[in-house]
Amino acid sequence: MRVVIQRVTASSVEIDGKIVGKIGRGLNLLVGIAATDTEAELDWMVRKCLDLRLFPDPDNDNGRWNQSVLDIGGELLVVSQFTLYGDCRKGRRPSFDRSAAPEPAQKMYELFVEKLRSHGLKVETGEFGAMMNVSIENDGPVTLLLER
Repeated sequence: MRVVIQRVTASSVEIDGKIVGKIGRGLNLLVGIAATDTEAELDWMVRKCLDLRLFPDPDNDNGRWNQSVLDIGGELLVVSQFTLYGDCRKGRRPSFDRSAAPEPAQKMYELFVEKLRSHGLKVETGEFGAMMNVSIENDGPVTLLLER
């Protein structure tokens, strides 16, 4: 499982000209599911996304990131992104052999979203498998790649 995690001031996802998911301050998560992923990877990734200290502490002037998205009561926008497993090492066209097939990937993606929601934060999504326009107001910018 791979997740591109971005600290944002705002983020939204649009399909066919209609906004289907929108958040304020929090995290934008681009999620790729591998063919070999299990629920153990999901659980690890949920904890990592929720617990990473990516936000500055307003009571501390040193600029250190002491707070997680849970600590600040932030919001999450979760967007499926099978292209995170694109392999561009050979040829001129990416190979997506490591990406999970659509049906199991969708089940894993939906379970990931459900597990994030169980922690009480606002969680918005795109639409699995749809062509989407994602707007990301990256705060910092802070962008990390998480892999399990």
